[in-house]
Amino acid sequence: MTTLKQTLSTYPFLAGLPEAHLSMLAAHASEVRFQAGEYVFREGEVANAFYLIQQGKVALDTFVPQHGLVTIHTVSGQEILGWSWFIPPHRWRFNALTIEPTTAIVLDGAFLRERFEVDHDFGYELVKRLAVVIGQRFAATKTRLE
Repeated sequence: MTTLKQTLSTYPFLAGLPEAHLSMLAAHASEVRFQAGEYVFREGEVANAFYLIQQGKVALDTFVPQHGLVTIHTVSGQEILGWSWFIPPHRWRFNALTIEPTTAIVLDGAFLRERFEVDHDFGYELVKRLAVVIGQRFAATKTRLE
């Protein structure tokens, strides 16, 4: 049986993270499952979770005046979902709707924020990685809305 730590080590987002950091993440992680058509989160709700998609697909969408709901990005296996837990006011900036059955590892965003304050090396490593994802998501949003 594969442990959560072993599973986490396979994610490109976490590649090269020290063993101690992977162990700490695994200790605060759990697996979740969503049926197709189920919301993982909705825009405006409190954001205190961070998802690592194992299998499935999740559409990120938002309401655009005069266009309705617009899908701005689709997240699938080995990608991360959700960065709003990191940026105040810690509210989801998009909706996340599964478009097929999805399994994920969920991490506690509130715990991670606290941990960043205690372990600056860990915080710096994750913030560098999150910055890349946030930049990619904004670029995808711009492309979709043009």
